[in-house]
Amino acid sequence: MSENRRHHTPHRYDLFAVALTVLFALSACDRPKASKPVLPAVPREAFSRQWSERQVFFIGIGDSITDGYGAPEGRGYFDLVARGSDGDEPDMKGISLSAVLPKFKAINLSMSGSTSAEHLKYQLEKMSTFSEDTLGIVVITTGGNDCIHNYGNSPPQDGAMYGATLAQARGWIAAFETRLGAIIDGVEKRFPGGCQIFLANIYDPTDGVGDIENCGLPLPRWPDGRAILEECNDAIARTAAKHKNTVHLVDIHAAFLGHGIHCTDRRNPYYHAADPSYWYFENLEDPNEIGYEAIRRLFLKEMAAVLAPRSS
Repeated sequence: MSENRRHHTPHRYDLFAVALTVLFALSACDRPKASKPVLPAVPREAFSRQWSERQVFFIGIGDSITDGYGAPEGRGYFDLVARGSDGDEPDMKGISLSAVLPKFKAINLSMSGSTSAEHLKYQLEKMSTFSEDTLGIVVITTGGNDCIHNYGNSPPQDGAMYGATLAQARGWIAAFETRLGAIIDGVEKRFPGGCQIFLANIYDPTDGVGDIENCGLPLPRWPDGRAILEECNDAIARTAAKHKNTVHLVDIHAAFLGHGIHCTDRRNPYYHAADPSYWYFENLEDPNEIGYEAIRRLFLKEMAAVLAPRSS
């Protein structure tokens, strides 16, 4: 678990998500859950030796995914990446950042319901400037709330694009990309001794179909939703490419395809015959426990590729 625990007043979107969860939890109850899900493999060999003797700060920036909304205590991906859990499956025991970094501290600045503008304005402001002997490892999940809020209950706008046409949204997507670049620049400046940033893209609970109105929650149709999501993910990919020495894309979008509302549809091109399980929480916008485990593995796999020393 991270050293500091966030205590905050529920965000207005959190309250709406709670209401959706209470009223419509039954809609997700019949989603298939796998007793032994097929999850990304993390190379154990990479965690068999120390990665660095430097002081390392592990920082979380972002929305409810990094905050761990809907996960059991200690089972959000941030806490699992940091220290693992006593309840880990055998293939993940001993695989965490604290296992390979002896001088390790974790700080999670994320907040459920927050958007990219809030990540830039509030969370980045809370970050200290660290000494040159400190290495930063930073994880970021952002953009999902910019897309899905305010669930069609208000006219679409920058930071709450649900219901927008692609033409309407393009200026807001450009603004999102600018903010994301500013977040990356701000993180880099706060680690003069260097940092590695692991930036997730945005998953699609409709498994590429774009029919969010069929998710079992009272959400209106959004004809351009899929196209807007794709362009937001393109913006995330461009940002990572511009900072290729420090920013590494974690592709949760690809990993989650076939585990959304069409997970049992054998006609869907992303259908997983070996594991057609559902990876989303009842509010649709967050992962369930299996989803958090998948995200944990995706981050650790990319971190190992970037940070683990190579075998001689």
